[in-house]
Amino acid sequence: MCGIVGYIGHREAYPIILQGLQRLEYRGYDSAGIALYDGDHLKVCKTKGKVEDLKNRLESEISTKGTIGIGHTRWATHGVPNDINSHPHISNSGNLVIIHNGIIENYDPLRQELINRGYSFQSDTDTEVLVNLIEDVKSKENVKLGKAVQIALNQTIGAYAIAVFDKTKPNEIVVARLGSPLAIGVGDDEFFIASDATPFIEYTNNAIYLEDGEMAVVRNHKELEIRKIKDDSLVDPYIQELQLNLEQIEKGGYDHFMIKEIYEQPDAITDTFRGRMKTKEGIIRMAGIDDNIDKFLNARRIVVVACGTSWHAGLVAEYIFEEFARIPVEVEYASEFRYRNPVIYEDDVVIAISQSGETADTMAAIKLAKEKGAFVFGVCNVVGSSISRETHAGAYTHAGPEIGVASTKAFTTQITILTLIALKLAKLKGKLSLTEFRTYLQELESIPAKVAEALKSNEQAIRVAAQYKDVANALYLGRGYNFPVALEGALKLKEISYIHAEGYPAAEMKHGPIALIDEEMPVVVIATRQGHYEKVVSNIEEIKARSGKIIGIVSKGDTEVKKLADHVIEIPETLEPFTPLLTTIPLQLLSYHIAVMLGKNVDQPRNLAKSVTVE
Repeated sequence: MCGIVGYIGHREAYPIILQGLQRLEYRGYDSAGIALYDGDHLKVCKTKGKVEDLKNRLESEISTKGTIGIGHTRWATHGVPNDINSHPHISNSGNLVIIHNGIIENYDPLRQELINRGYSFQSDTDTEVLVNLIEDVKSKENVKLGKAVQIALNQTIGAYAIAVFDKTKPNEIVVARLGSPLAIGVGDDEFFIASDATPFIEYTNNAIYLEDGEMAVVRNHKELEIRKIKDDSLVDPYIQELQLNLEQIEKGGYDHFMIKEIYEQPDAITDTFRGRMKTKEGIIRMAGIDDNIDKFLNARRIVVVACGTSWHAGLVAEYIFEEFARIPVEVEYASEFRYRNPVIYEDDVVIAISQSGETADTMAAIKLAKEKGAFVFGVCNVVGSSISRETHAGAYTHAGPEIGVASTKAFTTQITILTLIALKLAKLKGKLSLTEFRTYLQELESIPAKVAEALKSNEQAIRVAAQYKDVANALYLGRGYNFPVALEGALKLKEISYIHAEGYPAAEMKHGPIALIDEEMPVVVIATRQGHYEKVVSNIEEIKARSGKIIGIVSKGDTEVKKLADHVIEIPETLEPFTPLLTTIPLQLLSYHIAVMLGKNVDQPRNLAKSVTVE
């Protein structure tokens, strides 16, 4: 959740770290801090609030000189957001400074033990305990910083990504990870450290992604050593070339990353099926599937594990896989799956979905499924992420960086990947004729243009948003393929506007939610001509009879719903299984504009972080 940045090299560290923190602010943002070393003094500045608050305070309080430093944006776990609990944290001696993403679960007994040894603590954080534990080990064992970090981490329970600096040996930074991402950018006589590659992409395209249970020491601008935390064995570094550019992570003239990413969806969907789908030849090629095709064709069932928006994409996949490939599917919250004793067979295929590829609960679910002998396939967006390395095989969505906390293009590209897999399996299992298969490919190929057309509803979404921005509650209804879209639409509204909203299958309205409907309750109904249209119209009639306000998401040219609804937003026609790729667009726009009108921080909604790397 938190964002980590570090630099050691020949440049001034401050501007690199500050810019890196700004790019990582989506990861954690209740406080921020920087530690810099100028060759003589260790200077630390930290504050509750945004990176801009840190910048204003830092430049007025301390010198920003120095070619080595670390910085942090925090998403609070232990201790309320305030200046004291902000990172970096300093050891009692004042020599060691640390930044940390994760949770040290046994911090309390460690803290008590350190208090008994004479240590004192100013903050409520587990991180201050860790830095003093490292100092205690270093002093007691008379070892170098790297060894002290290793010994200390072997005494901790939990998850972490850390960067530690010792002002008595100011030519190195020690980093380590377990369950939380950490990348090292390798430049010319310089190293960059970050939670992901975005802080250093303009300086180098070469990066090392530490694996779980690894630590590294970067020193003297040019030396790098990676070891296993558990047994101290050396690891040969694997340097990847980043497939990322600076333009992708800038707003490009948009007011917010979220609206930029909404409008990127036509290209993102195209990039997702580009090179994989050969419409004229009637072929879908996906290496992760082709190389493991027997696992899929002989699967007893498919189990999808995911969280949040990715879970909604998994629900859409359940309809698609069962409709086309006739394989039974179960969709599980990864956070629940990992804490019960699920029945997993060796001939199950487990599909793990995550935009970031770092979601802690999904990672734990993957490990559990592998322990039970299942084949695990990953669907994620970030190349080199933990999930892409932990799974047996997988497919990237190629959506490009998604910075806005509320996922948009991740959802549609995940559905695109899962649709390709389902169609491929359906053809191989003989569930679709070649003619039917080509028809679906042709229609899928047309989806990006239809998404672009759906985006033209932006002005209508603005008008609807203006009318309903002050409501306290909202209801979202859909049937079949569009029930998960109703859930996703409600989630988007909750995430960024803080308006309470719930998604339901339309037919379930009579089993409880109808009691909520009155003249103050807006009800968003997904009512495309495909998929139980007459039944949905009947549901709309029931809402209308109780004076509910109806916002209809309808197929272009619809007349029946238009007679009943207070507002309609049209989308282009498509085949029923592909409707979620279009119906979600006006719901994204509606939530975005309501949040903007309410003055909310759209890209960084309160209490949320882009990548949930802690439990």
